[in-house]
Parts: sequence; structure tokens; C-alpha cells
Amino acid sequence: MEFIDYYKILGISKTAKESDIKKAYRKMARKYHPDLNPNDKEAERKFKELNEANEVLSHPENRKKYDKYGENWQNAEAYEQAQKQQQRTSQQRTYGGQQNYNEEDYSDFFESMFSGGQRQRAAYRGQDFNAELHLDLMDVYTSSKKTLTVNGKNIRIAIPAGVTNGQTIKIKNHGGKSPSNGPKGDLLITFIINNNTSFHREQADLFITQEIPLLTAVLGGSQLIKTIDGQVKLTLKEGTQNGTKVKLKAKGFPRYKQEGSYGDLYVTYEVIVPSTLSQKQKELYQELLKLED
Repeated sequence: MEFIDYYKILGISKTAKESDIKKAYRKMARKYHPDLNPNDKEAERKFKELNEANEVLSHPENRKKYDKYGENWQNAEAYEQAQKQQQRTSQQRTYGGQQNYNEEDYSDFFESMFSGGQRQRAAYRGQDFNAELHLDLMDVYTSSKKTLTVNGKNIRIAIPAGVTNGQTIKIKNHGGKSPSNGPKGDLLITFIINNNTSFHREQADLFITQEIPLLTAVLGGSQLIKTIDGQVKLTLKEGTQNGTKVKLKAKGFPRYKQEGSYGDLYVTYEVIVPSTLSQKQKELYQELLKLED
């Protein structure tokens, strides 16, 4: 597997704080989001890489392993266990004497540990499997369970509400078998979410444009607003301008793995100017025009 520099993907330094990682991810994810780049395979690829980088670097333990072992960070536990075993063996051979390792020793051992060389004796993980799961947006509005068939085996998985397009989750020990009696690899599932709604989604926040009649905008009144799970009635002030934005708190999408927590819904008003008028309506508008004059 080709090494991917997650820090470079997010455009941050290795000393970046957790808040910097979140900020960089949100900025880049918005730029390459599939909803904003339809049919753009390169943007889709970059969006997947961003989600993968965020999945690792936003998790303190995973980030620590990645910083130490780079592309082999997923094998950190097996490597450390084997390293301890080698140290114990070396100590036994020197009758309890202190054995010092330098960076080159570790590098050689690391290569023999994971390259499949002749010196390999420790057990190592099986191959990871990759799969895609295609769903509609409303399929991930609530948590659900689905059965996947991977390499001829049925696997029942739980899908938390709020999964995002391009997000990858890991199902441990459902990958390939180890050739040396080690642990199985993992199953990595990438979600492809088809947004077949009128809402634009950014993480847990939703965005929609709502048409409102000209007279309602001018005189004020009530307007039904579409939400992801129904409608709400809002009151518009007199003189509501075209392009006015309002936020409906907690009327957005579920936050991933935060039960009961929702993003916000942002509504942009689009004032509709009538394209045809009756004779009476024309006369009334002309009267209004005279009053303005």
C-alpha cells in the first residue's frame, strides 16, 4: 500500500493541535465535497483521502501510532509485541546483560517484521479487505443494520446515523487470514452516500433555498419551511429581503455517533417575482408606483 502523508493532505504541520486538525478538515472537506463537485472523480478521491486522514489524526491514539510508525501504524501493536519479544530473547542470550538498540537495529527489525523476509518469525496480521456500501441520504438519517457479503461471507454491521459520504469505518478481524497464525486483517467499508434530496449537506448541517411569495416578503406573514423530517411554520417580518438567511437550530442531520445531537438547518429565502399579472394586479402595482413617486 502506497504511503499517504495525512498531514500533507490536510495541509497542516505535525505539531498541529486537535482544533487545527478539525478546522483544516472542515475547510478542505467543503472544497472537495461531492455535492459541490458532481461527477468529479479527482475531487471524490481527494474527499476520501481527507476523511481517511481525519479518521486517523483526530484520534489521539491512532495519531500517536501514525507519527511513530508511518504507513505501518496499523501494525503498531504487533510490532511492539514482537520488539519486546526480541529484546527478551537477546537478554536471555547475553545472560541478562543489557542489550542496546540503535535506530538502524530497529529499522532492520521493522523491515524483517513486515516485509516477509526470511528472518520473519513473529505472527503478523492478515490482509485488510476494502468494500463500498452505497446508500441514499435518508438511509443514514437513523441508525440501522445491514448485511454485507464480503468474499462469500455474510457480515451483519451496524450503521450509525450521520455517516458521511466517503467516510470509511473499520470492522476489526473481518479481513483476510494471517499466513502465520496471527490476527486477521480488518474490513474497511467506505460509504458512498447518494444525496437525492433538495438539501445540501455539510457534515451535520443542512442547507436549503426556500421560495417565498413577493407579497409575503413585503407585508410579512407565515411560511411553511421544508425540513429533513417534515415541515415547520415560520413567521416572516415585513420587508424580508431576497437572500435572507435564517438558522433553525437542531433541525439538521444527526451528528455521527452522538445520539440525540443534530446539526442545524440553514434556510435562504428566495423572493419570487410573479411573471404574469392580471389587469387588476397591474393597476394595483401601478398605484403603488405612483405612491413611491
